[in-house]
Amino acid sequence: MNKEFFKGQKSRRRVLLGLPAFLAILTLAAAAFSSCQKKSEPSAGRLEADERKSALTIGFSIDTLAIERWRRDCDVFLNTAKDLGADVIVQNSGNSVEVQNQQIQYLIKRGAKAVVIVPKDAESLGESVRLARSKGIPVISYDRLLRNSPVDLYVTIDSQAVGALMAQELLRKKPRGEWFCFYGPKEDFNMTLIQRGVESVLQNSRAKIVYTYWTDGWNYDLSYQKARELLKAGKIPDAVVAGNDAVADSIIRAIGEYAPSSRIAVGGQDADVAGCQNVVMGKQAVTVYKPITDLAAKTAQIAVDLALGKSVKECAGANGSIDNGAGEIPVLWLQPIAVTAANMDEIVIKSGFHTRQEVYKD
Repeated sequence: MNKEFFKGQKSRRRVLLGLPAFLAILTLAAAAFSSCQKKSEPSAGRLEADERKSALTIGFSIDTLAIERWRRDCDVFLNTAKDLGADVIVQNSGNSVEVQNQQIQYLIKRGAKAVVIVPKDAESLGESVRLARSKGIPVISYDRLLRNSPVDLYVTIDSQAVGALMAQELLRKKPRGEWFCFYGPKEDFNMTLIQRGVESVLQNSRAKIVYTYWTDGWNYDLSYQKARELLKAGKIPDAVVAGNDAVADSIIRAIGEYAPSSRIAVGGQDADVAGCQNVVMGKQAVTVYKPITDLAAKTAQIAVDLALGKSVKECAGANGSIDNGAGEIPVLWLQPIAVTAANMDEIVIKSGFHTRQEVYKD
Protein backbone atom coordinates (compact mmCIF):
# COMPACT_ATOMS: atom_id res chain seq x y z
CA MET A 1 0.00 0.00 0.00
CA ASN A 2 2.86 2.44 0.90
CA LYS A 3 4.59 1.65 -2.40
CA GLU A 4 1.48 2.55 -4.35
CA PHE A 5 1.13 5.74 -2.34
CA PHE A 6 4.65 6.96 -3.13
CA LYS A 7 4.22 5.94 -6.78
CA GLY A 8 1.14 8.10 -6.94
CA GLN A 9 2.99 11.03 -5.41
CA LYS A 10 5.92 10.97 -7.89
CA SER A 11 4.39 13.32 -10.46
CA ARG A 12 3.22 15.65 -7.72
CA ARG A 13 6.74 16.08 -6.38
CA ARG A 14 7.75 17.49 -9.77
CA VAL A 15 5.41 20.44 -9.40
CA LEU A 16 5.27 21.04 -5.64
CA LEU A 17 8.15 23.28 -4.51
CA GLY A 18 9.52 24.14 -1.13
CA LEU A 19 9.43 22.79 2.38
CA PRO A 20 5.64 22.96 2.91
CA ALA A 21 5.05 20.61 0.00
CA PHE A 22 7.69 18.19 1.24
CA LEU A 23 6.16 18.18 4.72
CA ALA A 24 2.72 17.59 3.23
CA ILE A 25 3.99 14.50 1.44
CA LEU A 26 5.58 13.15 4.62
CA THR A 27 2.35 13.70 6.52
CA LEU A 28 0.30 11.88 3.91
CA ALA A 29 2.82 9.01 3.82
CA ALA A 30 2.74 8.63 7.58
CA ALA A 31 -1.05 8.55 7.54
CA ALA A 32 -1.07 5.89 4.82
CA PHE A 33 1.51 3.78 6.65
CA SER A 34 -0.45 4.06 9.89
CA SER A 35 -3.65 3.03 8.10
CA CYS A 36 -2.01 -0.13 6.67
CA GLN A 37 -0.57 -1.02 10.04
CA LYS A 38 -3.97 -0.84 11.73
CA LYS A 39 -5.61 -3.06 9.11
CA SER A 40 -2.97 -5.78 9.44
CA GLU A 41 -2.92 -5.94 13.24
CA PRO A 42 -5.42 -8.46 14.71
CA SER A 43 -7.60 -7.48 17.60
CA ALA A 44 -6.74 -8.83 21.04
CA GLY A 45 -9.69 -11.24 20.87
CA ARG A 46 -8.73 -12.52 17.44
CA LEU A 47 -5.10 -12.93 18.47
CA GLU A 48 -6.15 -14.96 21.51
CA ALA A 49 -8.40 -17.18 19.37
CA ASP A 50 -5.65 -17.75 16.80
CA GLU A 51 -3.16 -18.64 19.53
CA ARG A 52 -5.67 -21.05 21.08
CA LYS A 53 -6.31 -22.71 17.73
CA SER A 54 -2.65 -23.10 16.83
CA ALA A 55 -1.95 -24.53 20.28
CA LEU A 56 -4.76 -27.08 20.05
CA THR A 57 -3.22 -30.00 18.19
CA ILE A 58 -4.61 -33.54 18.31
CA GLY A 59 -2.60 -36.59 17.27
CA PHE A 60 -4.37 -39.42 15.44
CA SER A 61 -2.34 -42.62 15.11
CA ILE A 62 -3.80 -45.39 12.96
CA ASP A 63 -2.35 -48.72 11.87
CA THR A 64 -3.60 -48.51 8.27
CA LEU A 65 -5.79 -46.50 5.92
CA ALA A 66 -6.00 -49.27 3.35
CA ILE A 67 -9.44 -50.33 4.62
CA GLU A 68 -12.49 -48.36 3.47
CA ARG A 69 -13.89 -48.24 6.98
CA TRP A 70 -10.79 -46.54 8.46
CA ARG A 71 -10.74 -43.88 5.74
CA ARG A 72 -14.30 -43.00 6.67
CA ASP A 73 -13.43 -42.78 10.38
CA CYS A 74 -10.46 -40.56 9.65
CA ASP A 75 -12.43 -38.16 7.44
CA VAL A 76 -15.18 -37.69 10.02
CA PHE A 77 -12.67 -37.26 12.85
CA LEU A 78 -10.66 -34.65 10.92
CA ASN A 79 -13.71 -32.63 9.88
CA THR A 80 -15.22 -32.65 13.36
CA ALA A 81 -11.96 -31.64 15.05
CA LYS A 82 -11.45 -28.85 12.51
CA ASP A 83 -14.95 -27.52 13.17
CA LEU A 84 -14.07 -27.47 16.86
CA GLY A 85 -10.96 -25.38 16.19
CA ALA A 86 -8.31 -28.10 16.43
CA ASP A 87 -5.56 -29.16 14.08
CA VAL A 88 -5.07 -32.92 13.61
CA ILE A 89 -1.81 -34.65 12.74
CA VAL A 90 -2.61 -38.05 11.24
CA GLN A 91 0.03 -40.77 11.33
CA ASN A 92 -0.49 -43.98 9.31
CA SER A 93 1.90 -46.74 10.38
CA GLY A 94 1.26 -48.99 7.38
CA ASN A 95 0.59 -52.03 9.58
CA SER A 96 3.92 -51.76 11.41
CA VAL A 97 4.07 -51.85 15.22
CA GLU A 98 7.58 -50.39 15.20
CA VAL A 99 6.54 -47.51 12.98
CA GLN A 100 3.43 -46.85 15.05
CA ASN A 101 5.50 -46.56 18.23
CA GLN A 102 7.82 -44.11 16.48
CA GLN A 103 4.89 -42.09 15.17
CA ILE A 104 3.22 -41.82 18.57
CA GLN A 105 6.49 -40.50 19.99
CA TYR A 106 6.66 -38.05 17.08
CA LEU A 107 3.15 -36.80 17.95
CA ILE A 108 4.31 -36.24 21.53
CA LYS A 109 7.32 -34.22 20.31
CA ARG A 110 5.08 -32.18 18.03
CA GLY A 111 3.17 -31.01 21.08
CA ALA A 112 -0.10 -32.90 20.65
CA LYS A 113 -2.47 -32.05 23.50
CA ALA A 114 -4.27 -35.40 23.16
CA VAL A 115 -3.52 -38.58 21.21
CA VAL A 116 -6.06 -40.97 19.70
CA ILE A 117 -4.75 -44.43 18.81
CA VAL A 118 -6.09 -47.23 16.60
CA PRO A 119 -3.49 -49.86 17.56
CA LYS A 120 -1.92 -52.33 15.20
CA ASP A 121 -1.13 -54.62 18.12
CA ALA A 122 -3.09 -54.31 21.35
CA GLU A 123 -0.12 -55.35 23.48
CA SER A 124 2.81 -53.47 21.89
CA LEU A 125 2.27 -49.75 22.40
CA GLY A 126 2.42 -49.55 26.20
CA GLU A 127 5.78 -47.75 26.38
CA SER A 128 4.64 -45.01 24.01
CA VAL A 129 1.35 -44.61 25.88
CA ARG A 130 3.18 -44.33 29.20
CA LEU A 131 5.50 -41.70 27.70
CA ALA A 132 2.50 -39.63 26.61
CA ARG A 133 0.84 -39.92 29.99
CA SER A 134 4.08 -38.94 31.77
CA LYS A 135 3.94 -35.67 29.86
CA GLY A 136 0.32 -35.06 30.79
CA ILE A 137 -1.06 -35.99 27.37
CA PRO A 138 -4.38 -37.88 27.55
CA VAL A 139 -4.66 -40.99 25.37
CA ILE A 140 -7.84 -42.41 23.82
CA SER A 141 -7.93 -46.00 22.61
CA TYR A 142 -10.10 -45.82 19.49
CA ASP A 143 -12.27 -48.80 18.51
CA ARG A 144 -9.50 -51.29 19.33
CA LEU A 145 -8.51 -51.76 22.95
CA LEU A 146 -4.94 -51.01 23.96
CA ARG A 147 -3.95 -53.74 26.39
CA ASN A 148 -1.73 -53.23 29.47
CA SER A 149 -1.54 -49.50 28.77
CA PRO A 150 -2.70 -46.67 31.04
CA VAL A 151 -5.13 -45.12 28.57
CA ASP A 152 -7.64 -42.53 29.70
CA LEU A 153 -10.61 -43.80 27.72
CA TYR A 154 -11.71 -46.52 25.32
CA VAL A 155 -14.27 -45.41 22.72
CA THR A 156 -15.68 -48.21 20.62
CA ILE A 157 -18.51 -50.16 19.09
CA ASP A 158 -19.49 -53.10 21.30
CA SER A 159 -17.52 -55.83 19.51
CA GLN A 160 -18.93 -58.64 21.62
CA ALA A 161 -22.37 -57.52 20.49
CA VAL A 162 -21.09 -57.54 16.89
CA GLY A 163 -20.15 -61.21 17.23
CA ALA A 164 -23.46 -62.07 18.85
CA LEU A 165 -25.44 -60.32 16.11
CA MET A 166 -23.56 -62.14 13.36
CA ALA A 167 -24.10 -65.50 15.05
CA GLN A 168 -27.81 -64.86 15.65
CA GLU A 169 -28.44 -64.01 12.00
CA LEU A 170 -26.40 -66.96 10.73
CA LEU A 171 -28.28 -69.29 13.07
CA ARG A 172 -31.52 -68.22 11.44
CA LYS A 173 -30.09 -69.41 8.14
CA LYS A 174 -28.18 -72.42 9.46
CA PRO A 175 -29.51 -73.51 12.87
CA ARG A 176 -27.37 -76.63 12.88
CA GLY A 177 -24.24 -78.00 11.27
CA GLU A 178 -20.55 -77.11 11.07
CA TRP A 179 -19.27 -73.55 11.13
CA PHE A 180 -15.93 -71.98 10.21
CA CYS A 181 -14.67 -68.77 11.83
CA PHE A 182 -12.28 -66.58 9.85
CA TYR A 183 -11.30 -63.80 12.23
CA GLY A 184 -8.82 -60.97 11.78
CA PRO A 185 -5.38 -61.02 13.46
CA LYS A 186 -5.07 -62.26 17.02
CA GLU A 187 -3.40 -59.03 18.13
CA ASP A 188 -6.61 -57.13 17.38
CA PHE A 189 -8.45 -57.50 20.68
CA ASN A 190 -11.76 -56.78 18.97
CA MET A 191 -11.46 -60.21 17.38
CA THR A 192 -11.31 -61.78 20.82
CA LEU A 193 -14.45 -59.87 21.79
CA ILE A 194 -16.23 -60.89 18.59
CA GLN A 195 -15.23 -64.50 19.21
CA ARG A 196 -16.75 -64.29 22.69
CA GLY A 197 -19.97 -62.94 21.25
CA VAL A 198 -20.19 -65.71 18.64
CA GLU A 199 -19.49 -68.46 21.15
CA SER A 200 -21.98 -67.07 23.67
CA VAL A 201 -24.74 -67.47 21.08
CA LEU A 202 -23.67 -70.88 19.83
CA GLN A 203 -23.16 -72.53 23.20
CA ASN A 204 -26.77 -73.71 23.46
CA SER A 205 -27.35 -74.27 19.74
CA ARG A 206 -27.01 -77.23 17.40
CA ALA A 207 -24.30 -75.48 15.40
CA LYS A 208 -20.67 -76.27 16.09
CA ILE A 209 -17.48 -74.39 15.28
CA VAL A 210 -15.12 -76.93 13.69
CA TYR A 211 -12.43 -74.65 12.32
CA THR A 212 -11.00 -71.25 13.33
CA TYR A 213 -8.56 -69.20 11.27
CA TRP A 214 -6.82 -65.94 12.23
CA THR A 215 -6.07 -63.68 9.27
CA ASP A 216 -2.59 -62.33 9.94
CA GLY A 217 -2.27 -58.61 9.32
CA TRP A 218 -5.78 -58.46 7.83
CA ASN A 219 -4.23 -59.95 4.69
CA TYR A 220 -7.26 -60.94 2.63
CA ASP A 221 -5.15 -62.98 0.25
CA LEU A 222 -4.38 -65.26 3.19
CA SER A 223 -8.04 -65.74 4.10
CA TYR A 224 -8.86 -66.41 0.44
CA GLN A 225 -6.06 -68.96 0.13
CA LYS A 226 -7.09 -70.78 3.31
CA ALA A 227 -10.76 -70.86 2.25
CA ARG A 228 -9.75 -72.15 -1.18
CA GLU A 229 -7.59 -74.85 0.42
CA LEU A 230 -10.41 -76.06 2.64
CA LEU A 231 -13.04 -76.01 -0.10
CA LYS A 232 -10.80 -77.84 -2.57
CA ALA A 233 -10.32 -80.53 0.07
CA GLY A 234 -14.09 -80.99 0.24
CA LYS A 235 -14.50 -79.31 3.62
CA ILE A 236 -17.73 -77.42 3.08
CA PRO A 237 -19.13 -75.58 6.12
CA ASP A 238 -22.73 -74.63 6.67
CA ALA A 239 -21.79 -71.12 7.78
CA VAL A 240 -18.76 -68.86 8.04
CA VAL A 241 -18.22 -66.03 10.53
CA ALA A 242 -15.80 -63.47 9.06
CA GLY A 243 -13.79 -60.85 10.94
CA ASN A 244 -15.00 -58.11 8.62
CA ASP A 245 -16.67 -57.66 5.24
CA ALA A 246 -13.38 -57.74 3.35
CA VAL A 247 -12.53 -61.14 4.84
CA ALA A 248 -16.08 -62.24 4.04
CA ASP A 249 -15.60 -61.08 0.44
CA SER A 250 -12.43 -63.13 0.08
CA ILE A 251 -14.28 -66.22 1.32
CA ILE A 252 -17.24 -65.55 -0.99
CA ARG A 253 -14.78 -65.35 -3.89
CA ALA A 254 -13.33 -68.74 -2.97
CA ILE A 255 -16.82 -70.23 -2.61
CA GLY A 256 -17.76 -68.95 -6.06
CA GLU A 257 -14.72 -70.63 -7.56
CA TYR A 258 -14.55 -73.92 -5.65
CA ALA A 259 -18.03 -74.58 -4.23
CA PRO A 260 -20.46 -72.58 -6.39
CA SER A 261 -23.40 -74.89 -5.78
CA SER A 262 -23.05 -74.81 -1.99
CA ARG A 263 -25.34 -72.65 0.12
CA ILE A 264 -22.89 -71.45 2.72
CA ALA A 265 -24.17 -68.61 4.92
CA VAL A 266 -21.48 -65.95 5.40
CA GLY A 267 -21.47 -63.12 7.92
CA GLY A 268 -19.24 -60.06 8.25
CA GLN A 269 -19.10 -56.62 9.82
CA ASP A 270 -18.54 -52.94 8.93
CA ALA A 271 -21.29 -52.61 6.30
CA ASP A 272 -18.72 -51.55 3.72
CA VAL A 273 -19.86 -51.12 0.13
CA ALA A 274 -18.76 -54.57 -1.06
CA GLY A 275 -20.31 -56.20 2.00
CA CYS A 276 -23.64 -54.46 1.46
CA GLN A 277 -23.57 -55.40 -2.23
CA ASN A 278 -22.93 -59.03 -1.30
CA VAL A 279 -25.86 -58.95 1.12
CA VAL A 280 -28.40 -57.61 -1.38
CA MET A 281 -27.14 -60.07 -4.02
CA GLY A 282 -27.66 -62.99 -1.63
CA LYS A 283 -23.97 -63.87 -1.41
CA GLN A 284 -23.67 -62.78 2.21
CA ALA A 285 -26.30 -63.41 4.87
CA VAL A 286 -25.51 -60.51 7.19
CA THR A 287 -23.20 -57.60 7.76
CA VAL A 288 -23.12 -55.54 10.94
CA TYR A 289 -23.57 -51.80 10.68
CA LYS A 290 -21.49 -49.87 13.17
CA PRO A 291 -22.32 -46.18 13.78
CA ILE A 292 -18.88 -45.12 12.61
CA THR A 293 -19.84 -41.51 11.94
CA ASP A 294 -21.07 -41.09 15.52
CA LEU A 295 -18.04 -42.93 16.86
CA ALA A 296 -15.53 -40.72 15.05
CA ALA A 297 -17.41 -37.48 15.76
CA LYS A 298 -17.84 -38.25 19.47
CA THR A 299 -14.17 -39.20 19.77
CA ALA A 300 -13.06 -35.96 18.12
CA GLN A 301 -15.23 -33.97 20.54
CA ILE A 302 -13.83 -35.86 23.53
CA ALA A 303 -10.24 -35.48 22.29
CA VAL A 304 -10.69 -31.71 22.00
CA ASP A 305 -12.26 -31.51 25.46
CA LEU A 306 -9.43 -33.52 27.00
CA ALA A 307 -6.88 -31.37 25.16
CA LEU A 308 -8.49 -28.30 26.73
CA GLY A 309 -7.98 -29.77 30.18
CA LYS A 310 -11.34 -31.34 30.96
CA SER A 311 -11.45 -34.64 32.81
CA VAL A 312 -12.82 -37.85 31.33
CA LYS A 313 -15.81 -37.61 33.66
CA GLU A 314 -16.57 -34.10 32.45
CA CYS A 315 -16.54 -34.86 28.75
CA ALA A 316 -16.75 -38.56 27.92
CA GLY A 317 -20.17 -39.80 28.88
CA ALA A 318 -18.67 -43.23 29.50
CA ASN A 319 -21.29 -45.93 29.95
CA GLY A 320 -19.13 -48.82 31.13
CA SER A 321 -15.62 -50.00 31.90
CA ILE A 322 -13.23 -52.76 30.91
CA ASP A 323 -10.10 -54.23 32.47
CA ASN A 324 -7.30 -53.83 29.93
CA GLY A 325 -4.62 -55.35 32.13
CA ALA A 326 -3.47 -51.99 33.47
CA GLY A 327 -6.71 -51.40 35.38
CA GLU A 328 -10.36 -50.58 34.82
CA ILE A 329 -10.64 -48.27 31.83
CA PRO A 330 -13.75 -46.10 31.25
CA VAL A 331 -15.53 -47.11 28.05
CA LEU A 332 -17.98 -45.33 25.79
CA TRP A 333 -19.85 -48.17 24.03
CA LEU A 334 -21.88 -47.57 20.90
CA GLN A 335 -24.26 -50.27 19.74
CA PRO A 336 -24.14 -52.08 16.37
CA ILE A 337 -27.08 -53.21 14.19
CA ALA A 338 -27.37 -56.41 12.15
CA VAL A 339 -28.09 -55.65 8.47
CA THR A 340 -29.72 -58.10 6.08
CA ALA A 341 -31.33 -57.70 2.68
CA ALA A 342 -34.63 -57.05 4.51
CA ASN A 343 -33.48 -53.93 6.40
CA MET A 344 -30.68 -52.65 4.15
CA ASP A 345 -32.70 -49.64 2.98
CA GLU A 346 -33.85 -48.73 6.49
CA ILE A 347 -30.45 -48.97 8.19
CA VAL A 348 -27.83 -48.22 5.56
CA ILE A 349 -29.51 -46.20 2.80
CA LYS A 350 -31.79 -43.93 4.87
CA SER A 351 -28.97 -43.14 7.29
CA GLY A 352 -26.84 -41.91 4.39
CA PHE A 353 -24.07 -44.37 5.22
CA HIS A 354 -24.12 -45.48 1.57
CA THR A 355 -26.28 -44.36 -1.32
CA ARG A 356 -28.77 -46.66 -3.00
CA GLN A 357 -26.75 -46.46 -6.20
CA GLU A 358 -23.62 -47.64 -4.40
CA VAL A 359 -25.32 -50.62 -2.79
CA TYR A 360 -27.64 -51.73 -5.56
CA LYS A 361 -25.47 -50.53 -8.45
CA ASP A 362 -28.50 -48.76 -9.91
